[in-house]
Amino acid sequence: DEEFNDLCFEFGLELDEITSEKDIISKEKGEEKAKGASDTVLYKIEVPANRYDLLCLEGLVRGLQVFKERINLPRYEKIIPAQGEAQRLIITEQTVHVRPHAVAAVLRNITFTKERYNSFIDLQEKLHQNICRKRALVAIGTHDLDTISGPFTYTAKAPSEIKFKPLNQSQEYTASQIMDLYRTDSHLRHYLPLIENKPLYPLIYDSNGVVLSMPPIINGDHTKISVNTRNVFIECTGTDITKAKIVLDIIVTMFSEYCEKPFSVEAAEVVYPNGKTHIYPELAYRKEKVKPELINKKIGISETPSSLAKLLTRMCLKSHVVGNGNSLEIEIPPTRADVIHACDIVEDAAIAYGYNNIQMTIPKTYTIANQLPLNKLTELLRLDLAAAGFTEALSFALCSQEDVADKLGMDISATKAVRIANPKTAEFQVARTTLLPGLLKTIAANRKMPLPLKLFEISDVVVKDPNTDVGARNYRHFCAVYYNKSPGFEIIHGLLDRVMQLLEVPPEEEKGYSIKATEGSAFFPGRCAEIFARGQSIGKLGVLHPDVITKFELTMPCSALEINIEPFV
Repeated sequence: DEEFNDLCFEFGLELDEITSEKDIISKEKGEEKAKGASDTVLYKIEVPANRYDLLCLEGLVRGLQVFKERINLPRYEKIIPAQGEAQRLIITEQTVHVRPHAVAAVLRNITFTKERYNSFIDLQEKLHQNICRKRALVAIGTHDLDTISGPFTYTAKAPSEIKFKPLNQSQEYTASQIMDLYRTDSHLRHYLPLIENKPLYPLIYDSNGVVLSMPPIINGDHTKISVNTRNVFIECTGTDITKAKIVLDIIVTMFSEYCEKPFSVEAAEVVYPNGKTHIYPELAYRKEKVKPELINKKIGISETPSSLAKLLTRMCLKSHVVGNGNSLEIEIPPTRADVIHACDIVEDAAIAYGYNNIQMTIPKTYTIANQLPLNKLTELLRLDLAAAGFTEALSFALCSQEDVADKLGMDISATKAVRIANPKTAEFQVARTTLLPGLLKTIAANRKMPLPLKLFEISDVVVKDPNTDVGARNYRHFCAVYYNKSPGFEIIHGLLDRVMQLLEVPPEEEKGYSIKATEGSAFFPGRCAEIFARGQSIGKLGVLHPDVITKFELTMPCSALEINIEPFV
């Protein structure tokens, strides 16, 4: 077990845990329920989401064997049958608005055992969950070719015109009945919304009208495969042709191992509505060139080109040195759809070299970490505001539209608030443009506390700004509120003087700070002042309007101060 754990780690996988069905059930449901469950040891292996070729035992074992250099990477071969003998899948134009794409292939003279069969079904399920995005992008159908006769037609019909016996059912149903039948099925009900509201449902049938499947919901019972199946017809339908090709490639490369001629796949013809034909699976091999020094530099190692080629070959990327040793030619097999950029190749070289074998070095650049000046100022202010008798609050950066606009007597368009496109709750619709609502909501939640309540917060607010690359900008604001039986304007004014004293800004008009009477929608008329520092407006202070206080479900008068502290950094 330990050796296998180390092997997985070297290969870039993680052996999550060693367990058994009995252990899993007893952990989840208690010992009683686990009686009679299997004691067979199970390895739970975590596979990265991009490595579809490791999602089944066949692929994983093959990958590890090549990695250990026990076998050479097999060459996957596409066998194109004689003219007119290939299986054909004809796509009609009706499918265009439902699931426009389809690809197909045949596994000839395959030998299943119970284990292989289970693995085959399992792989389809795992692919459905990740690359197929729960069957939304691709749905896989596998059929016993000996029970049907081609050519096959992929079309879309009205639900009332579709009638067949679904997998493992005893009678025929129409498409609408099938939908009702599986509405309560814990596994299949998640896929119903994919086609439920479409006027036509996708359908594949053979030359005798036998229904193979109604993707992405269910296969027909007539064509179901079993351990004794010898020839498998595989079709993948979907909304994304690239993903469909990848899925087909993965299935046929993984299981062609069990065909009479190992690693060979019989191709099928797909005929498009415009009359063009295409042969699938593509099983495309392609060659990429990478400079050895790029690999060495990116990883931080100094290997010879030939040893880098050997490392990559162990990762199923067959490589050899070309052009006087200044370049590597790498062949990307059809199983490795995840290799899209030179970085993917570099990463595989690093895995084969072993992350733990890379020497740690001190970076060439000499740097000393330093606190961001704005954050340093914020920290210093926090301490002194607490010393002044105010309690720090931390409120959410998102709030509802009412909080920043209606409740403060403003229009939402005037606030320049950044809106969330698809908010999960009404509480989190916009990014806050002021810290005041957060503090007032904090007071509302703490009304039972003894008066006076003195709170402050120093945090970022977000406003739209067309001049920035992201269309919005953050400002660091400081906000304080005083809540008591009397408004306490003088206390908030005193706090402003204290903050300015700490920031060493004198109380004078030209070089220092001053306050001027103004009006604000959230403040009591005649009790609001704008604060100017070094000639620019930095915020407001004053007594809050009774309407604002009642809208936040408060009952006592309240005074507040909010300024932007960035000019003082």
